[in-house]
Amino acid sequence: MPSDEVAERTEREHRPSPIDVHVGSRVRLRRTLMGMSQEKLGEALGLTFQQVQKYERGVNRIGASRLFDLARVLDVPIGFFFDDMPDAMGGTNALRARMGGFAEQQEGFEDDTLHKRETLELVRAYYRITEPAVRKRVFDLIKSLAPTD
Repeated sequence: MPSDEVAERTEREHRPSPIDVHVGSRVRLRRTLMGMSQEKLGEALGLTFQQVQKYERGVNRIGASRLFDLARVLDVPIGFFFDDMPDAMGGTNALRARMGGFAEQQEGFEDDTLHKRETLELVRAYYRITEPAVRKRVFDLIKSLAPTD
C-alpha cells in the first residue's frame, strides 16, 4: 500500500522534532522567567508574536542566526537552549557516555522545579525589585530560611 507509506511519511514530516520542541520550551522558560511577553520578544527579534509562539511549540525550527539572536535578547548562552535535554535526544549524559570522558555524572532535577508556576512567579517578582541592595537582602533572607544541606 504505497499511499499509506506516503501518508505516514507526510505525517512524520509535519510533526515537530523532539529537539525543536525542547529548544522551544527552553525559549519559553527563559522568556517567562524574564517576565517578557511573546509580543515583546517578537518586537526585539523583528517577528510577530505568532512566529514566537510557533518557535516555542517547536512547530517552526530555529535556525542558527535566530538562535544567536534569541540568546542575545534573552541574555543566555546558546547552550542554555539545549540544557536538560533528555538522554534519548542526545542530552549531555548520552554525549558523555559516547565520549567516555572523565566528567562526573550530574544529577538532574527530579521534581522539575524550574517549570513550576510558583518558581516562575517568584523569579519574576524578584527581578521586579529594582533596587539592587533590596534585591540582595531578599536573596539573603530566602537563603537564610532554607535548610542547610
